[in-house]
Amino acid sequence: MSDFIQKDVAKTDTLSDKKIIKLASHAGFCYGVKRAVETTKKLKEENPERDIYVLGELIHNSQVIKDLESMGILTVENLPENKSGNEPICVIRSHGASFEVFDDIKNKGYELVDLTCPDVKKVQNKAIALAKEGYFLIILGEPKHPEVSAIEANAKRAALGAENVYVAKNIKALEKIADLIKKQEKVGVVVQTTQRIEHLNEMLEYLLPISKELRVVNTICASTSLRQNEARELAKESDLMIVVGSKKSANTTHLAEILMQVSETIHIETDEELEEYKGLIKKAQSIGVTAGASTPDYIINKVLYKLKGDN
Repeated sequence: MSDFIQKDVAKTDTLSDKKIIKLASHAGFCYGVKRAVETTKKLKEENPERDIYVLGELIHNSQVIKDLESMGILTVENLPENKSGNEPICVIRSHGASFEVFDDIKNKGYELVDLTCPDVKKVQNKAIALAKEGYFLIILGEPKHPEVSAIEANAKRAALGAENVYVAKNIKALEKIADLIKKQEKVGVVVQTTQRIEHLNEMLEYLLPISKELRVVNTICASTSLRQNEARELAKESDLMIVVGSKKSANTTHLAEILMQVSETIHIETDEELEEYKGLIKKAQSIGVTAGASTPDYIINKVLYKLKGDN
């Protein structure tokens, strides 16, 4: 968190004798996201004449994507052919990508800048290692989420066959391949970095009785666990929790899911959405605020200012 927000929290901890507002210490950009955003902006500043493309959204936050576009940094789903006189730059987003994507970027004549989150890179490497060792690999996470898709693609390339890598969102997905799991001599598990530990435990409880050998690598990132645990404690002492961040962000939506089990919780993307929850906000005597790993400081600040202004 920036010092700017820290100072704001001190000012807004007690807005009146009746209402208390607290911001979680670990809210907003995590290391991997901050690194991706700052490096991409720096690339444009240092290379103003070169075209810079990001393959897919750099992070799941529309406000950040608009900021990048205003600087001339383009977000694309498919990389165009290089028709530029200057060597264009292609950025791999924080979610990572497959080896095939890396090769395509280079073959099209782009300079490749890999900004895969270091924690995501660790999951990829663990998945590749398990696949090479002959494990039937299960990736616990959201199918088609960019992070999971990259892990899956890299693992399938390393595996003896693509059928030896499977993505499971929940126990129902595991039930569909229960007979296949029972036939395996050894089963390996890695986890999407933003998953909930409770969800991982539920899945493992199902897998243990049907696996001959089960090797689990808990690849939930430390930042995610810390953010979730801290927010959970804050929710216990709050009448209302406000989670700030994109509805497309996996770590933000999981954060909201956790807090909904503890306290009244709303999930908003910007301060403008607070208007929809005026009644809840007015009724709450203590409000806790947290934010996903892809939520910029200035958006969190706007929410705090709005809450302060309404009291």
